[in-house]
Amino acid sequence: MKTPLILNVATRAQTGRSASRRLRKVNRIPAILYGKHSAPEKLSIEVPEFTKLLKSVAGRSLLIELKRDDKDGKALSFLQEIQRDPITDRYLHVDLHEVKPDESFEIRVPVRVTGESFGVKNQSGVLEIASHMLRIRCLPSDLPEAIEIDVTPLKVGETIKVGELKPVAGVAFLDDKGQPVVACVEPVAEVVVETVAAAVPAEGAAAVPADGAAAAPAADGKAAPAGDAKAAPGGDKKAAAAPAGDKKAPAPAAGAKPAAPAKK
Repeated sequence: MKTPLILNVATRAQTGRSASRRLRKVNRIPAILYGKHSAPEKLSIEVPEFTKLLKSVAGRSLLIELKRDDKDGKALSFLQEIQRDPITDRYLHVDLHEVKPDESFEIRVPVRVTGESFGVKNQSGVLEIASHMLRIRCLPSDLPEAIEIDVTPLKVGETIKVGELKPVAGVAFLDDKGQPVVACVEPVAEVVVETVAAAVPAEGAAAVPADGAAAAPAADGKAAPAGDAKAAPGGDKKAAAAPAGDKKAPAPAAGAKPAAPAKK
């Protein structure tokens, strides 16, 4: 067994929210130690010492030896849970799980990936870690800091599952054998959103009117009569014919002499 980390703790008699708030005001963290063979024990930890301990742990699974000034015996434990304030990020409470040197226990250990995947190196794949922590059972002397997985032969489309992990001496994996741990997947294609611009007529070009809409004005600013398909000869701006179905002759222009009556 590797040498455990040392953490100095103190026994606290008072419990409750008020007592916990008083501890935090003096820069101490309320804690509890519990296990199978002993009653829960209420403790307190100094914040600077606990912060230093976490830096030593650095994401590994390590055992912690608790030292108490009021007791001669030492307790072997591991960090079960750390509660922090979501706003101030201050430590609120620490749970420690006691273990016995000659008794196996369950713990969650981190996954550590080693090597460079073949799919990432040669097939433009992306490595995904599906399970960052794994549940194991072992003796304190066999506790690994992390479960190392070599991903060098992993190709695109392949997955390493719990049942395919290399055996670790003294360690039993408790997760489902079909649970994926690491996979090499194809890169996600970027979704390109095309924006279709509205058709804008070129300068000087007449827009085609919609069905039933009024005709656009001509270049001289006068609108062409509806249904007139041909312009008057010689550039005459007057209408070429009277409207269809009109039996009356057009009225004479101002100042013109009336036409002579037809001879019988």
